[in-house]
Amino acid sequence: MAHIIAVTNQKGGVGKTTTSINLSACLADNGKRTLLIDMDPQGNATSGLGIDKENLEGNLYDCLIEHVPFAQVVQKTAVKKLSLMPATMDVAGAAVELVTLEHREQVLKQALQAYLDSVKKPYDFVLIDCPPSLGLLTINALVAADQVLIPVQCEFYALEGLAQLMQTVEMVRSSMNEQLRLLGLVLTMFDGRTNLSLQVAEEVKKYFSGQVFHTLIPRNVRLGEAPSHGEPITIYDSHSRGADVYRKLAREVIRRVG
Repeated sequence: MAHIIAVTNQKGGVGKTTTSINLSACLADNGKRTLLIDMDPQGNATSGLGIDKENLEGNLYDCLIEHVPFAQVVQKTAVKKLSLMPATMDVAGAAVELVTLEHREQVLKQALQAYLDSVKKPYDFVLIDCPPSLGLLTINALVAADQVLIPVQCEFYALEGLAQLMQTVEMVRSSMNEQLRLLGLVLTMFDGRTNLSLQVAEEVKKYFSGQVFHTLIPRNVRLGEAPSHGEPITIYDSHSRGADVYRKLAREVIRRVG
């Protein structure tokens, strides 16, 4: 049975998509059959894995609104055992059209479950790269998921908005998905040379005791370059520090989910 993890933070620029891409790739490299769902209309996870958004025959919008089966849209990637459900700007339209539907919070869950039930080789992990908002697309992801992973940037306003996000997670858990749990928080863009990063890390660990991953994601030039080449860091520069820490994070995720 697949572990379904929503990677979310309503703040933009916290390393959410970078984490979604590279954690997915490292889980796959660990032999875990993995599906990454790009739920963000910007489609950065799609282009970050080398998929040409201009030449797609289908994307997540078609599955959510037109009821096209996942199996017809899911793409293979350059990473063995890693598949992708792509997104384009069409998904922004899905956020609007979902409002008029009955059971609108459950559309992703139903479409994804039908796909997972149909595949011959079961997935070990499904990661959902959420948009930087707490709108209906993110709610769909939280309803479909069984765990939440929150990237937190090591900067001054790191904790701002986390309370609202946790309230949203609790609301979904209490009313729509009682299985939903917090997998953990991942500190990103960490720079151990600065007092600010050290202070933020300490503060987040204090407020979320025992829920912060030990692996810290550093500021790393190669991590920033990889998406423009359409490759996860493990392919773009497998010997970089960025690749090493995401491998460690993947191992930590595998241990946490048991």
